[in-house]
Amino acid sequence: MIDSEGKNKKVEAENIREILGVVSSEVPALIKSLLASVFSEEAGRSMGKAAAAYYKELKQGGMPEEVAVKMTQDYMRTFTSLGDMLRSSGHGKSTGDEIGEEIERKIREKLEKKTKEREQDEDDEDE
Repeated sequence: MIDSEGKNKKVEAENIREILGVVSSEVPALIKSLLASVFSEEAGRSMGKAAAAYYKELKQGGMPEEVAVKMTQDYMRTFTSLGDMLRSSGHGKSTGDEIGEEIERKIREKLEKKTKEREQDEDDEDE
């Protein structure tokens, strides 16, 4: 019974080692591919069009100029931040968990900031 368990654990360890070997070679290639697609000329044009469309929708929705510009800048910063995280992970500076944590932290920060802005706007309207 012990021999069988020992063999199973050895096979399991070998499988994990093999999986990690594949992951360690495939993930950097995937990140490089993502970076190439995010920072390509075509991606730049698409992001520019997306930002312009976003701004246009905000303005057509009655958003004041200053707010529409700020929101569009924040919208574009999201892409830049994501690209920066991908770039740093491609150089071995971040692990997958760290990237996930960083994304979660950035989302939390943005939500807190937007909540405070809304509360401030509501307070200003009440005055």
